[in-house]
Amino acid sequence: MAGSAALRVGLDLIEIERVRSALERPRFRERCFTEAERGYCDSRANPAQSYAARFAGKEAVGKALGCGLRFTWKEIEIVGRPRPSVSLSGKTKAWAEKMKVEQVDLSMTHSRGMAAAVAILSIEEE
Repeated sequence: MAGSAALRVGLDLIEIERVRSALERPRFRERCFTEAERGYCDSRANPAQSYAARFAGKEAVGKALGCGLRFTWKEIEIVGRPRPSVSLSGKTKAWAEKMKVEQVDLSMTHSRGMAAAVAILSIEEE
C-alpha cells in the first residue's frame, strides 16, 4: 500500500525593479536562468516582470525543498505556459529525490511593482 503524502510550502516575493536592475549586470541572466527561460522572458513586452516571477519561483521551490541557496539557479527551471511547471536537475534533483518529492506545484504572479510565487511539494511519507 502506498504511503500518504506530506506537503511542504515555499513562498517568495520580490520587487520587479530589483530584478530590472540586476538584469543590467553582466552575466546575471546567464547565471540564474536557462536558455529557454531567457528566450521566454526576453520575448515578453516587459521582460523584467517575467524574470522576477521566475526568480521568485526558483526561490519558492528552493525554500520548499529546504535547501536554501545551496541549489544552482539553473537547476530549478520554470517551464510551460500558461500553467508553469518545474523541472529539476543536478544536485537539486538529487536532493528532491532523496526527500521523496513526488510532485512540485508552482503558482506565480506579478503586479506592476512586485512578483510572487508559491511552491507546494508533495512528499511521500512511509
